Amino acid sequence: MSGNPGYAAVPKRQRRRRPRDAEDGSAFPRVVTSRPRGGDQVREVAVVPAEAMDIDAGTSTNAATGGVDGSYLSDTRFDQCAVSPLSLQGIKDAGYERLTRVQEATLPVILEGKDVLAKAKTGTGKTVAFLLPAIELLSTLPRSTSINLLVMLPTRELAYQVAVEARKLLKYHSSLGVQVVIGGTKLSQEQRSMRSTPCQILVATPGRLIDHLENTPGFSARIKGVKVLVLDEADRLLDMGFRRDIEKIIAFIPKERQTLLFSATVPAEVREVSHLAMQKDYKFINTVQEGDEETHAQVNQMYMVAPLDLHFSILYGVLKKHIAEDAEYKVIIFCTTAMVTKLVAEILSQLKLNIREIHSRKSQSARTKVSDEFRKSKGLILVSSDVSARGVDYRDVSLVIQ
Repeated sequence: MSGNPGYAAVPKRQRRRRPRDAEDGSAFPRVVTSRPRGGDQVREVAVVPAEAMDIDAGTSTNAATGGVDGSYLSDTRFDQCAVSPLSLQGIKDAGYERLTRVQEATLPVILEGKDVLAKAKTGTGKTVAFLLPAIELLSTLPRSTSINLLVMLPTRELAYQVAVEARKLLKYHSSLGVQVVIGGTKLSQEQRSMRSTPCQILVATPGRLIDHLENTPGFSARIKGVKVLVLDEADRLLDMGFRRDIEKIIAFIPKERQTLLFSATVPAEVREVSHLAMQKDYKFINTVQEGDEETHAQVNQMYMVAPLDLHFSILYGVLKKHIAEDAEYKVIIFCTTAMVTKLVAEILSQLKLNIREIHSRKSQSARTKVSDEFRKSKGLILVSSDVSARGVDYRDVSLVIQ
């Protein structure tokens, strides 16, 4: 993803103002500017080099692109690993040849049956890192209707994405199936699906999993067969307030299991949950080296500070300029809440921009439709709340605005 290198949108006539705090409620904490002299309205928006202004602007980076970028690939090939021919064929068909560094570090330990807490950045191949060894274990078990692998994620979009990846790896494992249970869909429809085609791999958001435990006959018995529990994006699961649900779910599944926690950060609460969920001899694997930057290496980044009442005018100016410069533009605008997301999308639509919106107040079917359309399209602006903020894979994005 790349924006306009080293440039910031500002009025031609400007003066510096005291920085506003995040508590101002800004929907765009980085896409901001300064107030022009002589009034409150932005009369003209110009694009000037960021370095020409007395502001902090710069580029900080790390190129994590889902295991595709060479900086995250190891020299180890999948055909050098102790995985089955069926899995290798699925991996080959999916287009994977070499392991990412995260996969190289975690795969041998997980295949040994150890519990693992892995610190790994989003976009470094974490999904395959936990799915592949879990599938290897499941492929050795007698065929049954029990749920053997339970993967919990914080958002519906991530759950769908993990399920898609699982189906690629399961292509030649005909005895194994995967299903998704998430909020925003009909519980009865999921119940029918699980009855008609029992799965061995269940990908779920915690709230919906609790719904099934409380309302789906026989479901609690089925998850008694869990052999591997995965908490992906563990830090975000906890940030979103799912700790109580996670603890309740853990109480339902067997203590004799393998547990894998993957997290971009490992704050104290993640450590606490790891002690609750994992064996005492679990392995901590840190694939984020000291000094690693937190953002992408090829992405030019900038920020500016300005009064809240000018944010939208500047946002519109930035968008118009970017659209004029790139006919195949593909823009994501992140907002702080669902309400702000809806408002921004509505105003930009009235200004005749090609807008789609995605947030928690949309039905799951609508969110999936918009997500799929944005993934495949050019010339589109997606206004999103934090449901798309981490882990969701959108290729060829030309500009990101927060």
